[in-house]
Amino acid sequence: MQLLGQSILCSGNSSNRRRTGDRWGRGQYGARRGDRGHQGLDIVCNDGAIVYAPFDVKLNGKVIVYTDPKKAAINNGINLSGEGLCFKLFYVKPDNYSGVVKKGQRIGTLLTMQSVYPGITSHVHVQMCDKSDPTKFF
Repeated sequence: MQLLGQSILCSGNSSNRRRTGDRWGRGQYGARRGDRGHQGLDIVCNDGAIVYAPFDVKLNGKVIVYTDPKKAAINNGINLSGEGLCFKLFYVKPDNYSGVVKKGQRIGTLLTMQSVYPGITSHVHVQMCDKSDPTKFF
């Protein structure tokens, strides 16, 4: 099942293009991150771009991405549920942390990834709550 269909996750990326690779690594699920695997999927999104609901979702609160204070500029995200799924979007400053957002409506904006990771392909990190592979939904 492909939930996104014609939905755009991020303004400026109408095809939901995935982050391939840069000096900071690769964005596919399972990519190596030192001694661990990447537990999400990175969808290309420019710093400050609008992030949209991929389908009708319930906003279920804030996500804290990092414990490192040096990464405070991008330490935000949102827990979402809908279509029988639970997932998180990292590096997003949501407009709200609770409520309901319809498919295609604005959720928030992408934080300034370049301020923490210069040269990275800025992106929304999509992670399933159970840390399973989200790729099939994109």
